[in-house]
Amino acid sequence: MPRKPPVIFPTEQKLLSQLGERLKLARMRRKLSNTVVAQRAGISRSSLYKTEAGDPGATMGTYLRVMAVLGLETDINALADDDKVGRKLQDLALETPVSPPRRRRATPPSPGSAGDTQ
Repeated sequence: MPRKPPVIFPTEQKLLSQLGERLKLARMRRKLSNTVVAQRAGISRSSLYKTEAGDPGATMGTYLRVMAVLGLETDINALADDDKVGRKLQDLALETPVSPPRRRRATPPSPGSAGDTQ
């Protein structure tokens, strides 16, 4: 039974398509055929075609293997490297809330203090 394709939003599809196009251009600049890249990556030519087309069904591992064949595997380190939103949320959680100053309780005078009269 075929798997149900993942739900993908238009902006995400555009990003995947752009990545696929960049991988295709990198392959072509290196004058490598799709057969050679697929063999070196250990994937089928149809999987390479899907990757270069930005198919959301292609796995992250397939993208990484193609990048490795093209010498671009270290580019994966740039993904989600600068988590601005996460750091901002973390910083907000670290801020100590400003609480109102505490009022001192009046302490009762101790026996034998200066206020006693005998």
